[in-house]
Amino acid sequence: MIIRIGIADKTLLKNYRNTTLTVYTIDTQKNLDQETINKIGTLLTNPITQRFFTFIYNNVELNYQEVNTTNNYNLLNIFNANWSLEKSFLPGVTDNVGNTTKCMIKEALKCDFSLDVITSQVIFSQETVPQEKDILKIYNPLIEYCKLSIRKETGFNVRFFGNKQILDLNKLYDNSRTHSTIFIIPYVRQEDIVPQCITQDTCVTAVNLNIQDEELMELSKYGIHGRGGLNLSLEAMKAIQAYFKKINRNPNDIELETLAQTWSEHCKHNIFSSPIDDIIDGLYKHYIKRATYEINSEICVSTFSDNAGAIIFDDNFIIADKVETHNSPSALDPFGGAITGILGVNRDIIGFGKGAKPILNAYYFCFSESEKELYRDKMCTVSVLPSETIINGVIKGVNSGGNCSGIPTGLGSVYFDDRFQSKPLVFVGCTGIIPRIIGNTPSHLKGPADGDYIVIAGGRTGRDGIHGATFSSNALTENNSNSTVVQIGDPITQKKLSDAIIKEARDLNLYNAITDNGAGGLSSSIGEMGNNGFKVELNKVLLKHKNMLPWEIWVSESQERMTLAIPPSKFPIFEKIMKKHDVEISIIGTFNNTKKAVVSYNDSIIMDMDINFLHNGIPKTHLKTIPWSNIISSAVDTLHNQPLDTELNEMMQRMNICSKEFISTQYDHEVQGTSVIKPIQGKGRVDGEAIVIRPILSSERGLVKSHGLGSSYGEISTYHMAACAIDTAIRNYIAIGGNFHHLALLDNFCWCDSTNPKRLWQLKNAAQACYDYAKIFKTPFISGKDSMFNDFKGYNNKGEPINISAPPSLLISTVGIIENIHNAITLDVKNPGDLIYILGVTYDELGRSEYQKYSGLGNNNVPQVRAKHAKKLYKLYSNAVNTNIIASAIALNLGGLIIGLIKSLIGGELGAKIDLSLVPTHNIEDNNIKEKVILFSESQSRILVTIAPHNKQKFETIFKDITHANIGIISDTNTLIINNMHIINLNTLKHSYKKFSNMKIQAYADAEYI
Repeated sequence: MIIRIGIADKTLLKNYRNTTLTVYTIDTQKNLDQETINKIGTLLTNPITQRFFTFIYNNVELNYQEVNTTNNYNLLNIFNANWSLEKSFLPGVTDNVGNTTKCMIKEALKCDFSLDVITSQVIFSQETVPQEKDILKIYNPLIEYCKLSIRKETGFNVRFFGNKQILDLNKLYDNSRTHSTIFIIPYVRQEDIVPQCITQDTCVTAVNLNIQDEELMELSKYGIHGRGGLNLSLEAMKAIQAYFKKINRNPNDIELETLAQTWSEHCKHNIFSSPIDDIIDGLYKHYIKRATYEINSEICVSTFSDNAGAIIFDDNFIIADKVETHNSPSALDPFGGAITGILGVNRDIIGFGKGAKPILNAYYFCFSESEKELYRDKMCTVSVLPSETIINGVIKGVNSGGNCSGIPTGLGSVYFDDRFQSKPLVFVGCTGIIPRIIGNTPSHLKGPADGDYIVIAGGRTGRDGIHGATFSSNALTENNSNSTVVQIGDPITQKKLSDAIIKEARDLNLYNAITDNGAGGLSSSIGEMGNNGFKVELNKVLLKHKNMLPWEIWVSESQERMTLAIPPSKFPIFEKIMKKHDVEISIIGTFNNTKKAVVSYNDSIIMDMDINFLHNGIPKTHLKTIPWSNIISSAVDTLHNQPLDTELNEMMQRMNICSKEFISTQYDHEVQGTSVIKPIQGKGRVDGEAIVIRPILSSERGLVKSHGLGSSYGEISTYHMAACAIDTAIRNYIAIGGNFHHLALLDNFCWCDSTNPKRLWQLKNAAQACYDYAKIFKTPFISGKDSMFNDFKGYNNKGEPINISAPPSLLISTVGIIENIHNAITLDVKNPGDLIYILGVTYDELGRSEYQKYSGLGNNNVPQVRAKHAKKLYKLYSNAVNTNIIASAIALNLGGLIIGLIKSLIGGELGAKIDLSLVPTHNIEDNNIKEKVILFSESQSRILVTIAPHNKQKFETIFKDITHANIGIISDTNTLIINNMHIINLNTLKHSYKKFSNMKIQAYADAEYI
C-alpha cells in the first residue's frame, strides 16, 4: 500500500499563484484503513496553521485517489495550478525527515510492520512553466531529482530532471502527447532506476590483470567497467598484478576495490608516509610523530594509534580529540558533506578506546566569495555550485549534525579566499571524555580476540558513499563527480547508537574493540580491526535497499555504523541493550588469527587475500622536491590616501575580520550544560578565538579548546605559515587562560597538486616547522589528518580548461586544561580606567596580512615566530592567570594590534585612548608608513590585556623578563583616540564589524518567512 499525504500552510492556500506542499509518501506492506491514514495525516499536521490531503495509490488506474472520496489526484485542480514541480531525494540517499517520520508513525500506531517514508517538496503554480535552466538551479542532481507535471486540456505532460538513471524515466512518458495520470510510477524507487537482475553468477566480476601498463592505468583511472576510478599509481597496480599472478588467478572486483580503498591517499596517507628527498621515513614519522615521541609528554595517553588522540584530563578521566576534513563531498553537496563530516568525527570519538562521550564540536570553514561561473564539463552544462550555496549548505550541515545529536558546537571560525571557490575546506572536530579505567583495564586499550563476533550496529548499508575514499584522493574533475560518493548523515540514528554504547554497553564491558565506519566502510573498519585475520558473510549485512552488489556493500560509506568485536558469550546482553535503544545490529562474521582477509557472499568466497599484502603491499614511491620561492609584486610602500577612520571601518568589514555571529548563533553551545566561556563574548557580542567548558560538573577543572589557521603567509613561506598556525592556536589558548604545561596539538594539512615537486617542497617545509616549534614549545601532536588534492579541474563559461588549486593550508588545534574555570579570561574590556598593556614585540611584518591585501601596503615580510621569547611569555602568562589580575585579554591575530583592540572595545562597549609610540617595536623604519605597520602588522606571540590600575606593580613584576608596555587606558566614551590625533567613533566601527553578519541574519529570517 502506498499513501501520499500533502501538508500545506493554510495561509498559503489563499495565494493560488504559488503554493508549496510538504509531501510524505508512505510505502507499507500492510493495508491501512481510512481512519488510520487520517490519523497519520493529523499526526503530521499543525491543526491551527496547516491542513492535509491524503491519497492512496491505485495500481490499476496508475494514479493516486483521495482517501475519503476515491476521486483521482486533484491537487492541480484544487490549487488551480498550471503545473507542479516536485523535488525529492534520489532512492538510497538518506532522508532524515523521512526516517524521523517513520519512527513517529510506528510509535503512534504501535505497529511492528515495516514501512518506508519518503519526503518531498511540491510547488503548485499558475505562473509560466519554468525552463530547464531554472529547474537546474533548485536541486542537486547528485542527491535529488525533480519531476515537472504540466496540465493540458486533456491530461498532463510529465518530465523528470536528474542524473542519467532519472532521465531514463522519461521513457515512461511520451512527451509528445498528454497522459491521464502523472503517476505511472507512484514515486521513484530503487528498482525503477537500478536493474533487479543480480544473481549469484553476476554479483561478482573477475578482473583480467594480464594487460599492459597503459591498460592498467586506464583501469585505475576509470575503474572496473567504468564504475568509478581506483586512483592507484602504476606501481601500485603492478604490485596488485604481481600478487595475483603469484597466486595464479585474477582478482575479483571486490578484492580490487578493497585494495584501492585501503591503499588510497585518503586512508593510507601515502604522500606523508613515503620517502621524500633524504627523509627516508617520510614526513609523518620524521617530523610529526618524532616530535611527539621526543617530547615524551606525561599528559599523552594515546597518540596516532586510534580514531582520535587523547590526553589526561584529571585523575579519573581522559580527553579524546579529533579533527577531520570533508572537502570533496562538501563541494558536491554542501549540506550532505558537512553533516557527514561532523557526524563522522563524532563517531571517531565514540570509537576511541572503548568509547568516549562526545562533549564538544568545533569547525573551521574556508570559503570563497567569488560568484565566477565554473563548470565541470566542457559543454558548460554542469555548473559548480555557487559560493553562497556552498556556504549556506555547509553551515546548515554542521548545524543539523551537532544540534540534533545533543553535542554543543562551541568553537568555530571562517576564512575567505577566492581560491576555495570550487573546493571549500571543511574542518570539523570533536572532543570527548572517557573514564581512565573501564572493567579494570585502561579504557584506551582495545583489540579483537580470536573468535569474537564482527557486529555492525546503527544505520543500514546503502549505495551512498561508494568510492568516497578513492574519490577524495584526487582532484575534483568532471570524471569523478558522481552521486554514489555523496553521503547524508542521520544524526537521530547516530544519537540512539551513541547513547546505547556510551551510556550502557561500554561500562558493562560487553565488547573488546570498537571503531567507526568512515572512509571505505566495512572494508576499512574490519580490515583495520582484523589485522590478524577475519571472515565476513556479506549477505548478513542489513541493507537500505535490495540489489546491491557485494563490492558495493563492502566499500559503501553509509553513515551511523559502528563495527564491534564482541565475545559470543556477551552478545545476548549487547543485543538486548541495542533493542532497547531501537538500534539495529547484525553479526556478519568473526575475527580470527588466520592472517587472511576472507569475505563470502551466499556461501561463496569472493575475497581471499593475505592481510600482510592488504596493509603493507603498496610500494613506496620516493618523492622528490624542487625548491620554490615567491615574491608578491603587488606590495607597495606608498600610503593609501584614506583617513584612518575610513580604513578602520573598511578593515572591520573584511570577510576575515568581521563578525560571524550569524553562524555561531545557529549552533547550540549550551546543550549538556558545560559552557563556561562561550563562542560570543562581551556585552557587544564579539567572536572569540577559544572557548572553555566544564566537562565534569562536580569539578572546577575546565577544558580549553582553540585553533589557528595558516594559509595566506604560505604564499611567501610555508615554513613560517606553519609556525604561525602553531603560535596562533597556542596564543589563543593561552590568552583565555589555558595551562601552557598541559597542552597538546592536532594538525590538519590541506594541500594541493601534491604530486608537483614544488608543492612537495612547500609541504616538507611546513612539516619541518611543525617539528621545530612543537619541540621548542614542548607541545606534542596527538592526532592529525591530511587532505592532499584540493584542486579543481574544470572549465570557465567559455568552455576553456581551468585549474584552481586551494592555497596550501594548515589548521592547528589545541586541547588542554585550565585548573580553575573561574580564572578564565574573556576578550571584552571591563572597566573605565583599566590600563591597556601589550605583551610582545611588533615587527615590520605586513607581508600577506589582511591590511596588505586591503591596501597593497608593505613588503614580503611575513610574520615569523620567535619561539624562545614566545615560550617565556606563555609560561609567565599561565602563571599570571592564577593571580586573577588580568581583566581582559585578546590574542592579536588577523588585522594586528588595532583590530584586536577594537574587538575588545566593542565587546566591552567602552572606549580607549592609546599612544602608538609606546608600542614595543623592532626594526621598523621611521618613515611615512611606520604608523600603519604598528597598527596592522600581524607579528606573532602578542597578547593585548587590560588590568585594574591597582594591579599595575604586581603585573609588571610578573612580566618583567619579557617585553611589554602600557600603551593606553580604557575610557567610558564611545570613541577610540589614537596618538591624540585620530578620534574614531566606536559605534560606527561596531556597525562595520557586524554589517555582514546582520545582513545574513536578515536574509535567513526573510527566507524562513517566505
